[in-house]
Amino acid sequence: MSDPVDLKDKVPPEAIKAIPVRHYGRWISAVLVLAVLALLGWALSNAEIKWDTVPEYLDYETVLKGAGNTLLITVLGMLVGVLLGTLLAVMRLSKNPVVSSVAWGYVWFFRGTPVLVQLMLWYNLALIFPILNLGFYKDEMNDVMTPFLAALLGLGLNEAAYMAEISRAGIQSVDEGQTEAAHALGMTRGRTMQRIVLPQAMRVIVPPTGNEFINMLKTSSLCFAIQFEELMKSVTDISSRNLAVMELLMVATIWYLVLTTVFSIGQFYIERYFQRGSSRTLPETPLQRARRNLMTFTRGTGSGAKA
Repeated sequence: MSDPVDLKDKVPPEAIKAIPVRHYGRWISAVLVLAVLALLGWALSNAEIKWDTVPEYLDYETVLKGAGNTLLITVLGMLVGVLLGTLLAVMRLSKNPVVSSVAWGYVWFFRGTPVLVQLMLWYNLALIFPILNLGFYKDEMNDVMTPFLAALLGLGLNEAAYMAEISRAGIQSVDEGQTEAAHALGMTRGRTMQRIVLPQAMRVIVPPTGNEFINMLKTSSLCFAIQFEELMKSVTDISSRNLAVMELLMVATIWYLVLTTVFSIGQFYIERYFQRGSSRTLPETPLQRARRNLMTFTRGTGSGAKA
């Protein structure tokens, strides 16, 4: 039997030396991405584009007017789509077979036909209805169906079909037990929908709605086919006179990127607002994420240098 070891004779264990793991794949992928971006920049710099012409037309009066009309038709069209889409979603969930069938038929038609076709149908409505006669109002259809109204109807009614499905999915995501509990407390169907169901459904509805808004902003460029003075038609009219086609397309591209970026940031904060109470921690803001990535990169570089 061995003698017991005296505790004083024990050697304390050495401190653990942590060696950071080297992520070579990250550095290789970063180098490849930067190389591709450099090649793209080199190609654009050597392209036959008069880059000095682009900033001249960014704040051109016609371009600014077109960008304003694009923003206006997008906001109004989305408003029509959201309001009508919510109504259609409620109709689709109705137990009345006539109401639900009408809503289904609306969604089926407008989702099954291209937006450009719908715009052309509204714009050329005077070919089959020369006179608009509502009994209390009568006028020629050409005077009523302006390019603006045709664009609003074409974009708004088409968007309503998609918003109906988004709203329906959001409403169905709320547990039916909450609706039953609200009815047991004496709340009407309308009040239950307004106070209980829709506030919770917004967490599901907001993200795809933001995507639909940005998509409509870009889809509004199709309205140049019906002579609506939006951004795409504005730059096309200018380029047809000065023949700076690519330069004016670059101007339109910059404006679309600016508008979509602004609304993408707004969408993020709206989503973050409606996520309160549903998750323990709210998603990081872009500034917080950039700061965290910068700190991680700095620490990783420092650890690699010490190693």
